[in-house]
Amino acid sequence: MVKVKTFGEPLQPFKAHRELEELDARVNSFIAEHNITRVISLSDATTTEDGSTIGLVRTLVYEE
Repeated sequence: MVKVKTFGEPLQPFKAHRELEELDARVNSFIAEHNITRVISLSDATTTEDGSTIGLVRTLVYEE
């Protein structure tokens, strides 16, 4: 069965690198905890406010 999971992360100026590493860790942890063996897609989309990037939504599509 194909499933979709989204992860959100707010981004702050000058801290984006650390926040992206934390998001990577959350996604990797989810994959390991749920014994996911087939990832179909992983994509990122930004959220904005007043022309500035303020967050990131990562979408994981996987098969169970």
